[in-house]
Amino acid sequence: MMFRFLAPLLLVASTAAAAAPAAPHAVVVDLMNKALADYPGKEAVMISVTYPPGAVDPIHRHDAHAFLYVLEGSIMMGVRGGKTVTLKPGQTFYEGPHDVHTIGRNASATKPAKFLVVLLKKRGDPILTLAK
Repeated sequence: MMFRFLAPLLLVASTAAAAAPAAPHAVVVDLMNKALADYPGKEAVMISVTYPPGAVDPIHRHDAHAFLYVLEGSIMMGVRGGKTVTLKPGQTFYEGPHDVHTIGRNASATKPAKFLVVLLKKRGDPILTLAK
C-alpha cells in the first residue's frame, strides 16, 4: 500500500531533478601568456576567473604551479588530500603540478566571485585537464 504513494513521489522527484538547470560555469579570460627565457620550455599564463553565483568547477588538475588571488566575493577551494578552505578578497591559494583540484566553487548562491590565477607550466600544455 505504501508503495502506491511512494512511486508517484519518486517519479516527481526524479523528473524535477532531471529538469533542474546545471550549475553555471566559470568565465575564464586570458590576460597574458609569456614564454620564460630563463626556464626553457616553460611559460607563465595569467587568467581571471569569474564564478557566477552557484558556479562549481569539475574535478581537474592543472599540471602547473598555480597561484590564485581572490579579487571579489568568496570562493571555496581544495585539493585531494588537503583541507577545503573558504577564501575572501586578498587571500591566496596554491596548487602544485601534481595536485588534483577536487573543490572549486563560489561560496555564494547570490553573489559572483572573481579571482586571478598565475600558472607556471610546460609551454603548450593545456591550462586544465579533467580528472577523476
